[in-house]
Amino acid sequence: MSTVDQRLEELKAEITSELPSHVSVTDVTYEGPELVLYTRDPKEFARKGDLVRQLASKLRKRITVRPDPDVLAPPSEARDSIFEVIPDDAGVTDLDFHEDTGEVVIEAEKPGMVIGRRGSTLREITKEVGWTPEVVRTPPIESSTVKNVRNFLKQERDDRRDVLERIGRQIHREKMADDEYVRITTLGCCREVGRAAFILSTPETRILVDCGDKPGAEGEVPYLQMPEALGSGANSLDAVVLTHAHLDHSAFIPLLFKYGYDGPIYTTEPTRDLMGLLTLDYLDVAAKEGRTPPYDSEMVREAIKHTVTLDYGDVTDIAPDVKLTLHNAGHILGSAICHFHIGEGLYNVAFSGDIHYEDTRLFNGAVNDFPRVETLVLESTYGDRNDYQTDQEDSERKLKHVIQNTYDQGGKVVIPAFAVGRSQEIMLVLEEAMREGDIPTMPVHLDGMIWEATAIHTTYPEYLRDELRDRIFHEDENPFLADQFNHVDGGDEERQEIRDGDECIILSTSGMVTGGPIMSWLELLGDDPDNTLTFVGYQAQGTLGRRIQNGWDEIPLEGSGTGRRDTLKLRMDVETVDGFSGHADRQGLENFVRTMNPRPEKVLCVHGDESSAQDLSSALYHEYNMRTFAPKNLETFRFV
Repeated sequence: MSTVDQRLEELKAEITSELPSHVSVTDVTYEGPELVLYTRDPKEFARKGDLVRQLASKLRKRITVRPDPDVLAPPSEARDSIFEVIPDDAGVTDLDFHEDTGEVVIEAEKPGMVIGRRGSTLREITKEVGWTPEVVRTPPIESSTVKNVRNFLKQERDDRRDVLERIGRQIHREKMADDEYVRITTLGCCREVGRAAFILSTPETRILVDCGDKPGAEGEVPYLQMPEALGSGANSLDAVVLTHAHLDHSAFIPLLFKYGYDGPIYTTEPTRDLMGLLTLDYLDVAAKEGRTPPYDSEMVREAIKHTVTLDYGDVTDIAPDVKLTLHNAGHILGSAICHFHIGEGLYNVAFSGDIHYEDTRLFNGAVNDFPRVETLVLESTYGDRNDYQTDQEDSERKLKHVIQNTYDQGGKVVIPAFAVGRSQEIMLVLEEAMREGDIPTMPVHLDGMIWEATAIHTTYPEYLRDELRDRIFHEDENPFLADQFNHVDGGDEERQEIRDGDECIILSTSGMVTGGPIMSWLELLGDDPDNTLTFVGYQAQGTLGRRIQNGWDEIPLEGSGTGRRDTLKLRMDVETVDGFSGHADRQGLENFVRTMNPRPEKVLCVHGDESSAQDLSSALYHEYNMRTFAPKNLETFRFV
């Protein structure tokens, strides 16, 4: 018998001794970080709601209780009983019974009403039918991504259980090493923005934090592909942790499976869905541009199948000597600060990912209160001494002024925007401004992936700012369902009709004018001086967006079937409205560290160009007397 099997037998005996004598446990197994108990008495666990909580506290593990299949009510009978328990107002749209695990997945428009106060309705369901209910939200806006991910995981349920069982056995294996150390190796995004990747290692464990591409660096070999980066290869990794779904953090996650990785990816549920959306689009863009994609869509599906989703605040074992907790980063939907507790109190490391410290219309500000943190790995995108952003109220005022002026002269406003985060922020500004009469009510056309990304946002309102979440829970107040928002899905013909129509606002990808539908809008509207091109996001060096900001008025366009490039004389007005960034500016980064509890002993400033990382590192050292670094790529730091 292996040590893991022996430990499971010991846990089963310990659990049995803690339970009342009439409550049975027929099997105990691991699924990922969770300990799963099978019982012939699921109704007893439901009646005594504290049993699971007491066991979890005693064993210091996440526990799931499942019924043995032979004690379950038949699905046809269970369905009627479940509908009798759940209030009609919950809006149940689907019940999906899984007899192998005794789970029933309940999809509802109002999951909170299915859950009940402190889980009371869920317990009532189990008491009535024996099945273990799992609740998911019916998206207020239909999302093909969410639907496809849920259907895929349902189809791969058996394989996924095998994957999770193997992951669980790996997590709960016996410790092998006597030595103790903590190391961080930088594989990317040091003194640069892009290709975020770090190895956090101990004698027991190797964890990869993020695995991104570098925008605008086609042909540049990622450090991930260098022999010295992963040592003995991707299969030497015990876990991957993803801070958020932006491609400079997630694009090469599927590539790991091509290289032989077969382990877990830990992230939030919305990040999992957005990762699927963005990486598939990444492959599509590469194909359209004639580049060979680094992996295929099958690897994206493998990544999704291996993803273990965590809620903010859940403390989770991901290795014999490492616990992970995710906290809100305030950057985009599902973005997380990743806190690692290593050993029995040996050391604590937090990776900020990308953060926004202040509240925005979309998100609560980043969390910076932790039990312990000795080292912080901190982004420095806007870490330069002069990187101070405009106050958001001033930014919104300027945006409304630009829109009003363009409307008065009979023109159209074109806003290039990132599909995830920036677009939804602008949508909220526009909805409120029109509702309150600050600007005229007019159509807002959403082109590219913006509508799909918005649908994903409405699927996970619990990750949004408190006030916005409450509005989404009430369908008649959901700002994203405002009548003025129109999803452009008719292609060139619909765009032509919009061009020939009345005043309007067009929100379109790509945000840096590097391709996509924004190029069509420039071609259709760029030669009219009554129209306005309005930048609301960062334009990276070398992008067409940056060149237009700097005064370019000759825009290259693909010749229609001629194989040559035509140019467009840009006559539309060009405006830049700062202040809508999803990143903290220099003051926000300093405030994040200044108010952090506890304040770290060491800070590694990453994810910024050389001057930004060094400026922030120097400032934190002088202001707070802490050890700071602006590391280069392929450096290793030992902390214990």
